[in-house]
Amino acid sequence: MSTLTANVTRDAALKTLKQYNAEPFHIRHGLTVEAVMGWMAQELGHGEDREFWSLVGLMHDVDFEKWPEEHCVKAPALLREAGFSDAFIHAVCSHGWGMTGTDCKPEHQMEKVLFACDELTGLIGAAALMRPSKSTKDMELKSLKKKYKDKKFAAGCSRECIAQGAELLGWELDELLDKTLRAMAATEDAVEAEVAANT
Repeated sequence: MSTLTANVTRDAALKTLKQYNAEPFHIRHGLTVEAVMGWMAQELGHGEDREFWSLVGLMHDVDFEKWPEEHCVKAPALLREAGFSDAFIHAVCSHGWGMTGTDCKPEHQMEKVLFACDELTGLIGAAALMRPSKSTKDMELKSLKKKYKDKKFAAGCSRECIAQGAELLGWELDELLDKTLRAMAATEDAVEAEVAANT
């Protein structure tokens, strides 16, 4: 049985996300990270906490569109007002550790996964758009590794953060790349349906 609770339903969370985010890109990113986090929860033996992991993924950038300079600093007030639990707020803010003004460090495995996957989902998404299929479903790890090593490709996706995330988890970089790619491929259709319904 799960000991982690967000205190907020998924519908209410999505409503809060859309209250502060209008750009389709940001909604898509939230939905993508939500799906990846849910897949990871199942994969890593935390199935009972899957909903919590997923909602943290959905809400992790709640303050980024309107307050990019205060990313992860503004979020606690917004999330508290919406009724989210303290554990949830810590989890969301921890993905900005070392990059924003927050001193929340990723402690729980779920927080480390979010820290590691956030930038990586952007890189994988950009790599998918370069493919004839525009899909992650036929992308191979070696193809992703090539894009990862090309620092000019999706330059805004921090390789340093991705590598640091793998280190926090105690994983080889290849393991992180492989798991995140598999998560995105497995959930791609569901994410696309969600994006269509929400943007």
